[in-house]
Order: sequence, then structure tokens, then C-alpha cells
Amino acid sequence: MEQTIQVAIFVALTALVALITYIKCRKVSRDSSDSRDYFLAGGGLSWIVVAGSLMMTNISAEQIVGMNGAQTLLVAWWEIAAALGLIILAKWLIPIYYRYNCTTTTELLERKYQDKGIRAMVSVLFMLGYAFILLPVVLYTGSLFMKSMFGLSISVTVLAIIFAVVGAIYAIFGGLRAIAISDTLNGLGLILMGLAVSYLAMHAVDWDLSGVPLERLTLIGDSQSDIPWSTLLTGMIFIQIFYWGTNMVITQRALAAKSVKEAQKGLYAAVVMKLIIPVIVVLPGIVAFKLYGDVGDVAYGKLVGDLLPSWLSGAFAAVIAGAVLSSFNSCLNSAAALYTCDIHQNYINADTDVRKIGTRVALLFTLISVALVPLFARSESIIALLQQLNGLYSMPVLAAFICALVFKNVSAKAIKWGQVFGVLLYALFTFVWSPLHFIHLMAITLLTTILVTLALNRLLFAGPVVAPAAEPTLD
Repeated sequence: MEQTIQVAIFVALTALVALITYIKCRKVSRDSSDSRDYFLAGGGLSWIVVAGSLMMTNISAEQIVGMNGAQTLLVAWWEIAAALGLIILAKWLIPIYYRYNCTTTTELLERKYQDKGIRAMVSVLFMLGYAFILLPVVLYTGSLFMKSMFGLSISVTVLAIIFAVVGAIYAIFGGLRAIAISDTLNGLGLILMGLAVSYLAMHAVDWDLSGVPLERLTLIGDSQSDIPWSTLLTGMIFIQIFYWGTNMVITQRALAAKSVKEAQKGLYAAVVMKLIIPVIVVLPGIVAFKLYGDVGDVAYGKLVGDLLPSWLSGAFAAVIAGAVLSSFNSCLNSAAALYTCDIHQNYINADTDVRKIGTRVALLFTLISVALVPLFARSESIIALLQQLNGLYSMPVLAAFICALVFKNVSAKAIKWGQVFGVLLYALFTFVWSPLHFIHLMAITLLTTILVTLALNRLLFAGPVVAPAAEPTLD
């Protein structure tokens, strides 16, 4: 009976969010040939929706499950450092994207280098990262949470298929506008319910964390920890600049705002929320360690299932499902935007039906991500694995953006060869030889890629680099 109540409330709330989203979107006409209308919601998002959608795209099951699964305060650095990444996006990068009227973040590279090939190459790196890393991780962690919370007998893969189907429906039929509206609704619920879980968790241990090893309660990590303190001075900030400033899945929300000022307000609101998020994505995992021991990624689902009454746990499951769907359908929409705008319209058909092409891309990425879920189920620490694998494309991509924004007269050919070098170098560090922590190696990959790119540019392609030219002005 109790599980029936949980499931009924879960289904009812999930359906309610879908209904509200449908009502708000059904009267909005869309031009199927206008990529900005479909992929950027016509540039009409308010700062509240920008902030809510940013948070829900970022804080999904892979964050909640993975960070709580680490069961240590140290992982709070991912959230603390994220605030700085958001500030850099708001203050410096968003105005540049708007000056160039970018539909995708990679469009900036084409405008800067006057070469559509570099735009396509970086887009492919993004899409490979989404298909083979981000999407399957989102599906796996969301499914794992549902399975551990409800004690379901069905496999994680079956749950992943369900999430994938629903998420694809949102991305295909609703576009970014539907995604952003559902994100905002679920975002409010996530913060409120997440804080409630943290309160109940602390109440369950009488607000006493004694007995938890001190190494799990410190922000200063040693050389053997997931985040050694020295990495805060090297790769951590570059990871955040890439994720918040160039990653299409995230930056797309700010690009869809009504204006630069509206985007900036949404980003600064997200900064405030980011500083609250560790209470939701870190504290419960530490409490779970005291209650259950080192249980890893099942910690949060088990804690929620034990602490919340059946009616409330069903509501919370609906919010988590919304977070999973948000990250999944957002990533599908971004992948579709990258392929359609950066590749299909540039090389195949400039006047294509963007919704039709976007639908095909979303379906392909859905199939790939579901097929990879069993592979990620074997990981010991999903959050560490996710961050490590992201370096395969994040640092080479960030190197291209830095070269575009900091230097002038960098040849597109030098950038392309630099990208190849960066991917191969980080692959060497990841799969063959790892002399340092992966965050240090990400910083080394970034800096080396930039130096190699500039050296190739000077020696083989375009000559010396100089300071960048003045940016175009906003209309």
C-alpha cells in the first residue's frame, strides 16, 4: 500500500508538470526553419527561467547521486568553484556571445576564425562527449536512484529506457521553451525538497556527525583524495570555465534570454543558488555514512527512502525524475542544435527543417546513451569518472576558445591540429600514463594545447599572434 501511494503521487506530480508545460507551450507558434526559434526558444526567456533551467540542467541525478555517493565534504568544491565559473560567464562571455548573435557557443569560433570547419570540429567533440559520457551517466544515475529509493525489482537499464523515452519526447516536441518551463517548475521543487531531506537527515542523527572520520569532514584534500587541495590552484577553475562558459548544454539557457541584462540576472541568481546547493548534494551523503557506512552511490536513494514518509518520498521522486529529464532532454536539445546549426546547415542544407533534423539527431543520441548505461553501472565513483572523462574534450575545446578570445590572427588550421593534439594528450594521460591527479593533468593538457597551437600558428600557418581586435558592439 505504501509503495502504491509513493508511485501514485510520483506519477501525478510528473504528469502535472508535463500538463502545465504543455499548456504554456501549445499556443506558441514555431517556425520549423528558424534554428533560433526552436533551439533558443525565440530568445524570449526571462531571468527567472534562465536561472531555474540552469540549475535543473546542472543539478541532476548524476550530481545528487554522485556527489552524495562520495560521502565526503570535499566534493563541495565542485559547487563552490562553479559560482566563479558562472560569474565569468555572466561578466565577460555572455556579452561576447550576444555581440556575435550566436545560436551555438561554437558559432563564436567560426566568427572569430572565419572558418566553419573549426566550428564543426569543436561541435563534433561536444557531441561525442554528450553521446558517450554525459547522456548515459544521467540515465544511469537517475535510474539507480529510482531503483534504490523504491526498492524496484526491474533493472537499471529498463528504468533508463523509460527516462530516455520521456526525455526524448520533451526535447523533440517541445524544444528549449518546453524544457526551460518544466525545468523551472521542477527546480523550485528540487530546492525545497532537497533542503527538507537535508534537515531530516541531520535530525535523524541529532545534528551530531561525531563518528564520521575527519577526512570526510574537511575541505582540504590530501594528495590521495578525490580533490587534492593543490588542484584548486590548477585545473579546477579551467573545468568550471569550460563547463559554464563554453558548454552548449549550459550556456544555451543564457543565450536564450531576452537580452544580455536578462541573461546576466539569471546567471547571478544561479550563483546564489550554487552556494546553497552543497547542503543538498553533499551533506546527506555524509549523514548516510554515519547511518549506513560507506555505501557509495546508493547512499542518497536509501536515505530518502528511509527518512521521508511515503507521500513525501513520492513527491521527491517526481522532482528527481524531473531533474533527470531536465539534464537528459537539455543535452539532447543541445546536441541537436550543434549538429543542425554547425554541420547540417553549414554543409548540407542551409534551409533545412530544423525540427525534423533535430528529431533524428535526438533519437540517435537517445539510442547510443541507453546502450552505454550498463558500462557506467560498473563504475566505483560516478562523479569522479564523469569529471575525468570530460577532460577528453573539455580542455581541447577550452583551448580553442581561449585562443579565439585572447589572441588575434590564429589560423584555423593551427586550432584544428591543436585540438587533435589536446585530445590525444589527455587520452594518453587517462588510459596509458597518469603521473598526476586528473585535475592537474587537465590543466597541463589545456596549457600545452594552447602553446602547441600558438607554436604551429607561428611556425607553419599564419605568423605571430597579437592581441585581439575590438569586439562588435551590441545593437
